[in-house]
Amino acid sequence: MPEGHTVHRLASALEAGFGGQRVRTSSPQGRFPEAADIDRWVLAGAEAAGKQLLIAFVPEESVAPGDPVTRWVRVHLGLYGSWTFAGEPGFALAHAIGAPRVRIGERESPVGAPRGGTGAADGYDVHDAATDDWRDLAPRPTTRLRIIGRHGLADLTGPTACEIVDAEGRRAVLERLGPDPLREDADPERFVRRVLASRSAIGVLLMNQDVIAGVGNIYRAEALFRARLDPFVPGKYLTAGMVRGIWEDLVPLMEYGARTGRIVTTEPEHRDVEARIMERSRGTRQNGDEDPGVVAREKSFYVYHRQSLPCRVCGTIIRSAEMAARTVYWCPRCQSVRSRRASWTREHPAEAWALA
Repeated sequence: MPEGHTVHRLASALEAGFGGQRVRTSSPQGRFPEAADIDRWVLAGAEAAGKQLLIAFVPEESVAPGDPVTRWVRVHLGLYGSWTFAGEPGFALAHAIGAPRVRIGERESPVGAPRGGTGAADGYDVHDAATDDWRDLAPRPTTRLRIIGRHGLADLTGPTACEIVDAEGRRAVLERLGPDPLREDADPERFVRRVLASRSAIGVLLMNQDVIAGVGNIYRAEALFRARLDPFVPGKYLTAGMVRGIWEDLVPLMEYGARTGRIVTTEPEHRDVEARIMERSRGTRQNGDEDPGVVAREKSFYVYHRQSLPCRVCGTIIRSAEMAARTVYWCPRCQSVRSRRASWTREHPAEAWALA
C-alpha cells in the first residue's frame, strides 16, 4: 500500500497534468458509472490527506473549488490500486504511481516497461510504449476511471475506494483522519493527545490513520528506530516530548519522500554500514532505483526489511514480529524500552501491543 508521501505526489501529478482543464471522464470497467456525472467538468485541483486522494471537479472554470457545487472524487488505492499516466513530454510528474501488476513494493515506473520485470507497472502492455499518439492508447478492461485532458490521460485501476462526494463528504473524510505531517493545516497536538490517551502500542498507533494520517509500515519502523523507541511501548507510557519528537522527525522525512518519490531515513555516515536488505522475491522498489545518483534502497533504511541483519548503529541483530497484521522491525538494543513509567516492561510482544 502506498505511503502518504506517494499520494501527495499523485495529487501534484494530477494537478500538473489536468489542473484548470475541462476533462473527459469515463469508467471503462463500468464499476464507477458516476464518472459520467463529471464528464466535461473542470478539474479544479487535487489534494491528499494521508492515504486518501481527493480530486475536485467544478462545472465551470469560474467556480471556485470550495463552492457547494464542487464534486470530489475520493480515491483510496489500497494494496492493489494504481494510476498510470501517458501523454506529451512533460505532461505529468510521473508515469505510474501505486501498486504494479506484479506486486514488488512501492515505486513509480515508466509506461511500457516489460511486464514481469523490475519495471512492470499496472498500466499498459509493452507494445503500447511504441504507440505514436497517447490518444490511441486503449484502456485496460480493469480501468475504473479514465481522465483525459488536453495533453495526456490518467487511468486508475484496482482501488479500494473510488466514489464521488460533496463538500460535506470531503469534510467528513478529513475530520475522521488524524493529522497529516505533509498538510499545512495539520495540528500535531491532536496526534500527541491521541497517543498519550491510548493503551495501544506506539507501533500500532503510528499505523492507525485516525491517529496520524499517511504513515505506513516503512515510516513506522524507521521513525521508531530514529526515536530509539521500542515499538511495543503503550502510548500512554510515553511523554509528550517523545511523541512530538516523532512528529517533528516525520515531517522532513515525508517531505523528502514527497519531493523525490523515495524514502530515505539513514544518515550519510551509516549508509555503507551493513548495506544489505532482506528483500522479498522481487524486492522493495523505489522511484529512481536505476539512477546511480540516488541512495540505493539497500542503504536507505535502518530496520525495515533488515530482520536477521546487524544494526547499522550498534551491530545487534534486527528483529521482526507481527503487530496488528503487519510486520514490525526494530533493533532490541537501540530501541530499548523508553517510557516515563519504569513499571512497564515488555514481557511478550503479542501481549504488549494488544492492550486496548
